[in-house]
Amino acid sequence: MRRIYFDHSATTPVHPLVAEEVHRYLVGDNFGNPSSQHYYGQLAWRALDQARERMADSIGAMAEEIVFTSGGTEASNMAIHGAALTNRNRGTHIITSAVEHHATLHSVQALAENGYKITVLPVDQYGMVRIEDLATAITDETILISIMHANNEVGTIMPIAEMGRLIKERGDILFHIDAVQSFGKIPVQVDELGVDMLSVSGHKIYGPKGVGALYVRKGTNWRPTLFYGGAQERLRRAGTENLPGIAGLGLAAELAAKNLAVDNRRQMILRDRLIKEIPEKFSQVRLIGHPVKRLPNHVSFIFELIEGESMLLGLDMKGIAASTGSACAAGSAAPSHMLQAMGISGELARGSLRISFGRDNTSEEVDYLLEVLEPIVARLRGE
Repeated sequence: MRRIYFDHSATTPVHPLVAEEVHRYLVGDNFGNPSSQHYYGQLAWRALDQARERMADSIGAMAEEIVFTSGGTEASNMAIHGAALTNRNRGTHIITSAVEHHATLHSVQALAENGYKITVLPVDQYGMVRIEDLATAITDETILISIMHANNEVGTIMPIAEMGRLIKERGDILFHIDAVQSFGKIPVQVDELGVDMLSVSGHKIYGPKGVGALYVRKGTNWRPTLFYGGAQERLRRAGTENLPGIAGLGLAAELAAKNLAVDNRRQMILRDRLIKEIPEKFSQVRLIGHPVKRLPNHVSFIFELIEGESMLLGLDMKGIAASTGSACAAGSAAPSHMLQAMGISGELARGSLRISFGRDNTSEEVDYLLEVLEPIVARLRGE
């Protein structure tokens, strides 16, 4: 059966060059522990340094500002808890949004159980935080603001640079962004965005799973709180480094930055074609997320009178992999908290379809999607 992958927001296939890089640090003389002083350890240490430089260069940071983690979830947990505990003497107020990934929402909920005051900002119909709401929410007690750069379910891009300027004008408040979905798809430069901390994940950018990174701006009042033990990662994350994964992440970040413009142009053509043709082809369908300020590879729709899971099963039987939303919420009976925060009812939210393109998708594959989707929708609606 013909197989087509349209779920790159959930995960991406590993780039062939990245796979070679990962393999290199599993075999031969490259298996060493970076903390060892001998020949094998020094080879490993140099690889670790190279990956850190690659990761830093891709976001306009310094190598010493990069902490390697097990993924985006750990990076966001590390950022939020580390900032909250380090700055508790200055205040206990944290601001986030209603459409954050659970890695952020559950982190701040855990802090709320320990006496922190949490403000969860509402969003507009497109899933975007209003700048005026953020400005109103900031108090003298605010120590941390954590907002996602781009939404994983609807693709909306937040006005992070504008937020960054506002936050710095309001005092000594740390600003963390979840860039797991945006990094590798749109320009992500820490100085331009005005952020103090930033989370990324390897498997969203054609890198391996189980590895990510946290950027922490030099001089930030932050200390790690999740891992204790050895002196790895400059005393910021104990435990022997996942060198094959880190090497793969470093190369994946370099390739993502290098290919960003070309990949964006190609994927935007496919995205915009669906934005135009699906509402023309189907009744009772609407685009969700911002119509313009959205990821170049991402499109999401609500199909009324249909269960999204049934639509996905129909597509899968035709060889097409897509999604109803976040892969982290797959299997949950509850409707998406992100869509509900945008004012979409639970009933409608269950009819969502997310298509997220990758570097190898083609116009012919979009032809096939449109061809097979029509009878699936008609069958499910009893037409």
